[in-house]
Amino acid sequence: MSKEAIGKVTHYYDQAMVAVIRLSDNLKVGETVKFVHRENEFIQPVESMEVEHQKVQLGLPGDEVAIKVNQATHQNAAVYKVE
Repeated sequence: MSKEAIGKVTHYYDQAMVAVIRLSDNLKVGETVKFVHRENEFIQPVESMEVEHQKVQLGLPGDEVAIKVNQATHQNAAVYKVE
């Protein structure tokens, strides 16, 4: 796992199970990420990603990307790349 967070959850839509992440580093579809909020954490692959409702394969620093999550997360959760 990367020692520094690559982003932070800015919004979480529980009905759709979608997290919006403001990135501070690159993120690609196919990579694995870990969500951490207090004692709650989980790992999952990035299966698809959208920016402004358009599918993208790569998110860049400063982008706000939306990804579907397998478990509930929270606003302000830190996101790490798992390598």
